[in-house]
Amino acid sequence: MHVRTVSPHDPDVAALLDEHLAEMRATSPPESVHALPHDALARPDVRMVAAWTDDEPPVLLGVGALRTHAGLLGELKAMRTTQAARGRGVAAAVLEHLVDVARADGLQRVSLETGAEEHFAPARRLYARRGFVECGPFADYGPDPLSVFMTLDLVPDAGAQASGPKLAL
Repeated sequence: MHVRTVSPHDPDVAALLDEHLAEMRATSPPESVHALPHDALARPDVRMVAAWTDDEPPVLLGVGALRTHAGLLGELKAMRTTQAARGRGVAAAVLEHLVDVARADGLQRVSLETGAEEHFAPARRLYARRGFVECGPFADYGPDPLSVFMTLDLVPDAGAQASGPKLAL
């Protein structure tokens, strides 16, 4: 598997994003759906990546995006794994890649919003296993009983190595 930068308008990526948006709209009321449409994921402040098989031709496994806020905060967006690839470490690989991108870009933390419903429990467990902790709303978010906000501090502690802590896979 390899992860690389992609356009949200790539046909395979767009189809997976359509599936993601449809599921978010089906599981949450409109005011609690914070998924970005394709054009918003194509903006300069968003880096969209996808995981692909090493086959020829490659097969899409999953996607994710990192949106930058005010130069210091990264926000995870559009995290989605194809149904066929679930349970194979795709989400963890995409997450690790995006956190590495955030570190390389000098961001101080990466935060996210996900659902509070049971449907989103696997995502919350993935993020918690990788060091994300619950936090309050950030950026333009307000309180929402159907949202869980999580963050990962990328600034190393005084005793940590200069490169900062790595996520455990």
